[in-house]
Amino acid sequence: MAGVGFQRWVRTLSKGKISGISGLLPACRPASGVSKDMLPGAYPKTPEEIAAAAKKYNIRVEDYKPLADNGEGYGDYPQLPDKSQQDRDPTYQWDHPDLRRNWGEPMHWDFDMYIRNRVDTSPTVVPWSTMCKQLFGFLGFMMFMFYLGDKFPAYQPVGPKQFPFNNLHLERGGSPDVDPEEVKNYEI
Repeated sequence: MAGVGFQRWVRTLSKGKISGISGLLPACRPASGVSKDMLPGAYPKTPEEIAAAAKKYNIRVEDYKPLADNGEGYGDYPQLPDKSQQDRDPTYQWDHPDLRRNWGEPMHWDFDMYIRNRVDTSPTVVPWSTMCKQLFGFLGFMMFMFYLGDKFPAYQPVGPKQFPFNNLHLERGGSPDVDPEEVKNYEI
């Protein structure tokens, strides 16, 4: 591939039309990108344009509704339901099971928001009132326990600091002529 690009570049430079790096750029193709048929087209206005856009996105004409034409450039892209991938059937044989989608299926405009580790739109198992009761019950219990801990503090028992070599008699400024007092070291 690089040889073909180099040959085109040499051929272009030898003709004398373009010089330098600008002669190399037309000879190279990008390795990735979206084809023109995948990009949204113009906002459909007639029933024929709506039918063509529905066919383009593999949607029935009855179900196709384009995103609002509010100047943000959505074009003929379909308005899909705001459902997360977590809400889709896990037992279905998806073409891409991790994302729970099939090949050729249009993606939601905010696809990155509705993937399985982001927003979950599936209904909750526990009602909202029960969740609030549990949360505020736990917070109330913890506040009560903090109050009791502040009112009746508990400390670990601490013994006197222990030093080796007769309680570091000489190192702490004791006289070498005087015998240090006997220190009882405790074993824990």
